[in-house]
Order: sequence, then structure tokens, then C-alpha cells
Amino acid sequence: MEPDRITNLPDNVIEGILLHLPMRDAVRTSILSSKWRYKWATVPYLVFNKVFCPFYQNPTDITSKIVSIIDRVLVLHFGVIHKFELSHREFEAVSDIDRWILHLSRRSIENIVLEIWQSEAYKVPSCLFYCQSLTNLELYNCSLKPPSIFEGFRKLERLDLQNVTLEQDFLENLISSCPNLEILYLADIKGLSRMNVNAPKLRHFDFDGVLEDISFENTFNLVRVLISFLKNVKNDQCRALRNSSNLLKILVNLPTIKVLKLQEYALKYLAVGIEPHKLPEPHVELKYISIYINLNNHEDSLTFLCLLSTAPNLDELEMTAHPEEQTIGGIDTNFWEDGCWNLPFSKLRVVKITGISGAKPEMDFIKFVLLNSPALERMVVEPVFTSDRWELVTKLLCFKRASNQAEIIYKNP
Repeated sequence: MEPDRITNLPDNVIEGILLHLPMRDAVRTSILSSKWRYKWATVPYLVFNKVFCPFYQNPTDITSKIVSIIDRVLVLHFGVIHKFELSHREFEAVSDIDRWILHLSRRSIENIVLEIWQSEAYKVPSCLFYCQSLTNLELYNCSLKPPSIFEGFRKLERLDLQNVTLEQDFLENLISSCPNLEILYLADIKGLSRMNVNAPKLRHFDFDGVLEDISFENTFNLVRVLISFLKNVKNDQCRALRNSSNLLKILVNLPTIKVLKLQEYALKYLAVGIEPHKLPEPHVELKYISIYINLNNHEDSLTFLCLLSTAPNLDELEMTAHPEEQTIGGIDTNFWEDGCWNLPFSKLRVVKITGISGAKPEMDFIKFVLLNSPALERMVVEPVFTSDRWELVTKLLCFKRASNQAEIIYKNP
């Protein structure tokens, strides 16, 4: 007889195969042979998503099936559990999750991912806050209220909260009480109006939502920052919170930043209290800037200019114009032609500009960049749909360039 190669595989090879299989298929390997029968029960990653259990006609059927399977898997599983993920869009029985989290809290769990889609915000049980082995926590559509004795997750390295409800002070305390936190992603946080980020090891920070004020403290290792404010904060609100320049306040605590993305109304927030004669110290590590801007607005343009002046080694610039605000006036028609803007972009290689309509301030900015970028290799221009696109192309081709190798790529909308 031919040798049974499947049964005779080394244990480490079997474990490697099981780790690359969806949970559903890993359990099915129990029929291969007696040696494989309970091998799946040692898999440290338990992922229950749509791959694990496909869609059914009746959501109630799939919910009861998922509950039954997860109960059996947790009972039969032995060994360590590094990750538990529940992210099935048809799952509705959130009351069963309490039982599973209690079980996991006794197993030194390191990674928990909960994505609740079909119900109201899931109230996370207090036993989750006793999982002190957690290094990664991802929650979607949940409500957080820790016990009074909670003192943070000492080993947590990554925190991802989306569509989460919590109290104002809890998030700040949580961040500051996770000494090993390196990645923080926050989106659509309910119950939050202001936030101070205090995390000495934090390297990546993403925020997408509504805030009145944000500040950074003891964040000298941050290298990537993305801020997207979905609502414009009025100037008087910002000044009431803090009298100094928001741009200075933010950048002074980000000395090692390499990537900065400002989306939606984030630039308008930084424009509050802007003082061009008090520029922040140069950020020599800042190589990439992505910005959402209305070049017809004087404060936006001035803040953008100050931001560019702090990045002497800028390598790549992406800019998206506000299509809904392109007809708004308020900027000096010769703003970008002013000779006092001495900003040689000696390292800038790539520029991408989208959403412009061909207005004079937009074309002046493009001309300004071309004249001051001796190392420029490529500029991509993708305007909104306009009947004057050939006139726009003609203007682009006529602009002088400081770089002999610079090419302009026009993308027809």
C-alpha cells in the first residue's frame, strides 16, 4: 500500500496547515485520520466570520448555528487561545457573547475582535477588563463601562474602537493606562467631545469622527497621524477651549512624525489661532503629507503654507480640494505669487492633486509647487469634471518647472 503521507506529517507541519485554514475547514480535518481527529482543537486562532459560516435564508438559523458551534469549539478546545474573532454580519444573539468572554478571560487570551452588526451597541461585560494578557483589542458597535477597579491593559499594543459608546474620561484614562500601546485607531466614538492623547510608546494614531478639541502629550514616538474631523468646529468654540494656535499645539508634540494626513475639517481646526510669524520647529522626519483643503480660503491656505514650511524634507504630497467650496472667495488673488514665500521643496518627488476645478488659486498653487521643486519627478492632476478641461491642460503644460525631469500626468475625469 502507498504510505499515508497525510497521517505521517510532522506535528509542526500539521499545525502550520491548520493555521492557514478557516475555522470551518480546520474542524473538518478531524475526519482524515485518528491522528488528525483532535488536532483542530489546539488551533490558537478562533475566527468566526462569514468564511466560517456562510449566509442562510433565515438569520435566526445562522445565529443558532453559530452559537452552537462556538459553544462546542470552546468546550472541546484545549491549549492556548491567542485570538478570538466574531465578525459575522448575520449574528444576532449578543447575550451569548458574555459567556464566551468569561471563558476567554480564564485562558490568557491575547487578541479579541468583536464586530456586532445586527443589534444595538453590545454592552461589554466587566470580565473583558480582567483580560490582562490582551495585546490587541478591536471592538465595533459596543458600549464600554469598566469596573471601578480597572487600571488599564498593561500589555495592550493595539486598540481599535469603531462606533463605540463610552464616557468622556474613560478613553483618556484607558490610553494613559496602557503603557505599551503603539497603535490607536478611533472612529465614530460616541460620548466624546475632547481628547488628550497621552501614550509614550504610541507610533500610529488614526481618528475619524467629531471632536471639539484634541491634544497630544508625551507622544514623542508618533510617526503616523491621521485626523479626520467630520464636523467643522467654530472658531469661537476652539478659542474658548485654548487661546494658542492649534497648529503649534499639535506639531510641538509630534517631533518624530513621518506621515501626516488631515482629512475633512481637520485643517480648519488647525487654522484656528494661526500665526505665520510663530512657526513650529522643522520636522525633518516628515516625508508625506495628505491634506483636504479649500485653496480659495485664506486661513486654509495660510495654515497649509505654514505646515509645508515645517517639512524641509517632504518627499510626497497629496492634496484633495473641496469640490463643494471651490466657488467660495476670500483669498488674495496673488497669495501664491507672493515673493515672500521662500519654500524650496528640495526633496519633493511626487505630487498628487485631485478635485480641482481650475480656479486661479488652485492653478497658482500648482505653479508655485512646480517652480520650487527641483527634485520633482511626477505631478498627477485629476480635476473634477469641467467643460474647460482642455484649457486647464494647456495652462498646466505652459507652467515653468524647476525640475528638468518633472512630468505632469493629467487624468481625465
